[in-house]
Amino acid sequence: MTEAIGPPRRRGRPLFGLLDPDGWAWASLKAFFWFIVILFLLGYLPDRAYYFTVNPTIDLGINAVSPVNFCPPENESLPCPAPAGGILPWQKAPTQLNLPEPRRNGAAVQAGSNLLYIGGTDGKTASNKVFVSQLFGEGNFSPWKAGPDLPEPRSRFAAAFFNGSVYVAGGDDASGKPATTTWVLTPDPSTGQLGTWKAVADTSGANDPKLDLKLPEARDGAVLVPAADGLLLVGGGNGSGAVNTVWKSTVDAKGALHAWAPSGGPMPGARTDGVAVLLGDFMYVYGGTDGKTPTSAVWIAQIGKDPSGASQVTAWATNLPALPAPRTSAAGFVANQAIYLVGGTDGTTPHSELYWTVPDSGTGMIKEWKHLPQSDLPTGGLAGSTAAISGSYVFLVGGQTTEGVAQWTLRSNLAPKPPFFQLGLVGATVPGLKIEGDIGPQLGLLAAAGVGTGNFILLILIGYVFAHKAQVRAFLYRLRERRRREA
Repeated sequence: MTEAIGPPRRRGRPLFGLLDPDGWAWASLKAFFWFIVILFLLGYLPDRAYYFTVNPTIDLGINAVSPVNFCPPENESLPCPAPAGGILPWQKAPTQLNLPEPRRNGAAVQAGSNLLYIGGTDGKTASNKVFVSQLFGEGNFSPWKAGPDLPEPRSRFAAAFFNGSVYVAGGDDASGKPATTTWVLTPDPSTGQLGTWKAVADTSGANDPKLDLKLPEARDGAVLVPAADGLLLVGGGNGSGAVNTVWKSTVDAKGALHAWAPSGGPMPGARTDGVAVLLGDFMYVYGGTDGKTPTSAVWIAQIGKDPSGASQVTAWATNLPALPAPRTSAAGFVANQAIYLVGGTDGTTPHSELYWTVPDSGTGMIKEWKHLPQSDLPTGGLAGSTAAISGSYVFLVGGQTTEGVAQWTLRSNLAPKPPFFQLGLVGATVPGLKIEGDIGPQLGLLAAAGVGTGNFILLILIGYVFAHKAQVRAFLYRLRERRRREA
């Protein structure tokens, strides 16, 4: 009998003799171990198999600290891995994609597949011309063509895309004086035709609906910020100096805008030619001038509700880290939960630096402004330019350089690629297949199903072995004996 099943096994105390082999402690440890094994085989590995098929990289283990990092060449000179909010170095578009005329202090606005450059000035007088380009592919656009002209020349105006339409508010007219006009351009969603600019009708019932929705007072150098239920006009100048007002035009259930009215309290101070962006429940105002000198101050406003339920500015705070340097007439934008400022002037010279920060998503507070020399503008200083976001790309159009008013366009990618290989202390990142198109997810599901099925069969075999320990030991013993005799 001994020859059939092998020598008897001696059962000792597990874990260096600390636990009773028949006790609850050892049984619980074994149960926990096999629970982790089952999750690993039927959960983690099939999940990794799917993402290995569809993702460019795949994490194996916990890769929190990675002393070894390799990034793809598309990231160019950025640190590896790229810091949160970092963008790729700027690229200058070929001359075929230059604006037909030099322009600064205009506005670039995306409307569907159209990229519009509206108004602005050639450095001498305001223009009413609008140039249009078609966006296509990843960060590409067609040569600029003539679009629908503004009713009158405008520069240093506020512009935004909201609810399917492009809005232009205020700005300097041909004589250089601030205006009260509000115009709208609504492209036809079915044909793609841009149409013509019209005065925005005030449908609040308090005024004649034939009158346009004029600003309560003339404004230039203001910023138009789209909110969930209307448009916010932040700051600007009235011809006599900078102001601290924030006005709102609220949209109703039919999509019609109502008369401009103050939204909450005024800003902590006067501000014109600055940047204002909305991120979550917070609005940030940074850069610009107080009417006299450029500033580095940064303000934050919380967006709450008024008694009617409409959004409004409810509180301002000024205790945020200032910009690294005073800047006015800079381009600003928000993307990937970060806010950016690029270029601008200190009052005498255009600058090329790009600064960004990633606010806390809960409190909205800022810890610091970041800067990478690799993300500065390659063309020297640039002021009076305008930024437009399209997908994962940002465009800077026109602007003022030390050599004059520019016609060119700059482009940067807002999404640096993660490292394709990382070696961490308890994990690694390795390249994945990243099969493009619809076939990728389908093959990923097949890979996950195959790995899961194979692991399930493996678990069944492990269960059989544990349920038939004597037979398995006997089989292994006979196998060893056979090999010994053959040797």
